[in-house]
Amino acid sequence: MARILITRPLPERVMEAAYALGDIELRESTAPMKPGEMRAALAIFDAVLPTLGDMFSAEVFAEVPHPRAKLLANFGVGYNHIDVEAARAVGVAVTNTPGAVTDATADIALTLILMSCRRAGEGERLVRAGKWTGWHPIQMLGQHVTAKTVGIIGMGRIGQAVARRCHHGFGMEVVAFNRSPIETDLPVRQVATLADLAAAADVAVVAVPGGPETRHLIGAEFFAAMKPSAHIVNIARGDVVDEVALVAALQTGQIAGAGLDVYEFEPKVPQALMRMDNVTLLPHLGTAALEVREAMGMMAVDNIRAHLAGETLPNVV
Repeated sequence: MARILITRPLPERVMEAAYALGDIELRESTAPMKPGEMRAALAIFDAVLPTLGDMFSAEVFAEVPHPRAKLLANFGVGYNHIDVEAARAVGVAVTNTPGAVTDATADIALTLILMSCRRAGEGERLVRAGKWTGWHPIQMLGQHVTAKTVGIIGMGRIGQAVARRCHHGFGMEVVAFNRSPIETDLPVRQVATLADLAAAADVAVVAVPGGPETRHLIGAEFFAAMKPSAHIVNIARGDVVDEVALVAALQTGQIAGAGLDVYEFEPKVPQALMRMDNVTLLPHLGTAALEVREAMGMMAVDNIRAHLAGETLPNVV
């Protein structure tokens, strides 16, 4: 019977499906795995179901050159915490869970757009603190979203889902920056540079994959090109945005606000960001809906099932 490690507790429906695959060991901790745990997992189990924060680096694989585990069935669409090339070099396949996360993550982008532009987080804190003195005509004036311009950085599944919501839901003009030509039925104006997008957008949404190629893609130059009235939203990976540059841009009024679901050194959030009222902070809620997490888990389980049966992996990366 195959031995399988699941590195974090998953929804009950997913666990039930997993238990049918073999001898399951569930790691009860919700914290990321430590290097020693990852090395042991590669040596002891036939397959591992890891997730965000389980840093399967080149160093980890180098210390287990002949792993028993031949599959890392990642729970999540993003897999920048796994060195895929190093995994392949020692015969370990990596899969992910695309598609299942698209709509939920796009919904969080719209949540952050509205919260940041309309000062919703600041307003809620005002009410909870008992400091609201009642409505008046110039109370907490924010930025109107309808018919404004949204700039989307990365027009993959999630970027296009955000664009669709912004265009059809709020009548927004969509400009986008993407490494390759954009194929979509939406009226999108693709711009040549990030600076072009920054200058055009009333709200910029970061939706690119994480990894070395996109680390600090958004930094001081980007913020300098934005309008002082503009907002930035990050639903990608935290280190895509240079957090130091973001703090500086917000503190100096270079940009109007930010909505963040991810952080460069997650779960650590800079005190400077927490102190600013023009920043909306969410605890990585992108896919945090039961149906979505179940769908993600079932995709990971299906990848393991295919691996154990010697079939083509449905979602190999």
